[in-house]
Amino acid sequence: MRTLDLCSFGLSALRAHPLRTALSVLGIAVGVAAVILLTSIGEGARKYVVSEVAQFGTNILQVSPGKTETVGIPGVLGGTTRKLTLEDALALRRIPGVEQVVPVVMGQARVHAGGRGRSVYVMGVTADALGLWKLGMRAGRFLPRGDPRRGGEAVVLGPKLAREVFPDASPIGQRVRIGERRLRVLGITQSKGRLLGFDMDDIAYVDVATGMRLFDVDELIEIDVTFQHEDMAAGVVESVRRILTERHAGHEDFTVLTQAQMLGVFDAVIRAVTLAVGGIAGISLLVGAIGILTMMWIAVGERTAEIGLLLALGAPAGTVQRVFLVEAVALSSVGGLLGIGAGLGLAYALRLALPGLPVEPAPLYVAAATLVSVGVGLASGVAPARRAARLDPIEALRAE
Repeated sequence: MRTLDLCSFGLSALRAHPLRTALSVLGIAVGVAAVILLTSIGEGARKYVVSEVAQFGTNILQVSPGKTETVGIPGVLGGTTRKLTLEDALALRRIPGVEQVVPVVMGQARVHAGGRGRSVYVMGVTADALGLWKLGMRAGRFLPRGDPRRGGEAVVLGPKLAREVFPDASPIGQRVRIGERRLRVLGITQSKGRLLGFDMDDIAYVDVATGMRLFDVDELIEIDVTFQHEDMAAGVVESVRRILTERHAGHEDFTVLTQAQMLGVFDAVIRAVTLAVGGIAGISLLVGAIGILTMMWIAVGERTAEIGLLLALGAPAGTVQRVFLVEAVALSSVGGLLGIGAGLGLAYALRLALPGLPVEPAPLYVAAATLVSVGVGLASGVAPARRAARLDPIEALRAE
């Protein structure tokens, strides 16, 4: 039997039972669409996070208290955490190739003036934060340079915070109260939007020493460092480790992460989550496969006489087997194509309906879903096809 005749023969059997065929196709289509839609959300989230972190460049490293590589969570299960101090940050400025060092302290406080106020994050930093975090100024100027241990009476507002506290006047030169301190507004940063869910436009920046006094702390939450170019990363990291270990009595009780390492961690974690979500969605493909298997198994019983006639006329068992495999693959292929269209359509509609939700169909997952759908159909048709090929022609014809 020619391949064309084989396909025509198999497809005619599917057309004879339109409802049953449509339900089998629908099972595969739903599975493929679910895989594409969920992996599109995961891939979009991955690209969003990577782009958000990468905007600061790859020549940045972050020093955090606690050795997270060995004890997981600083201070838990017997681990110890030594404080990061302003003196630690100042010591890192002496490393060759280091351009900017920003000690960071952060907390929440109410910023108010003239009867209007807002509870926001207040970040204690130095003048280098302007360049390191690529903030940019809309009006006025950023925090002045000087000895970070002295602090000052200045504050810089994010544009949203400035608009809420001073809706009808320019805040430049005005006084605001943060906690128990009165500070003078030096400038307003340019809009940065949200960074990993954190509203960069609704922040107040003060000198790091002022922030430490404001929140009554004597330690930093992190130290951010930039160096001249990416090729220096290994050397700078080693110098940071050496200097801080010496300052911490020989204990490496801190974690140093380069921007490239952070990007790698984010990328790996979100890829793993996307793969897991895709696998969960793929369970519906298994349900579709069971539907095809059931349909084909029933079809063999209904077409026993037809199979017996083919075998009696001399058709090889392999030909009979291929008839049912063609039917199974046709069901899964059509379902896969419909699922691809539905999945991509839903992803596009979701992107239009929720512009803030990162949705990015991944060609790799689309191709994988297509191949899996065809493979599922082929696998589902094997058992019924073998059953049909093993029928005895005489017994099969007697069934008529």
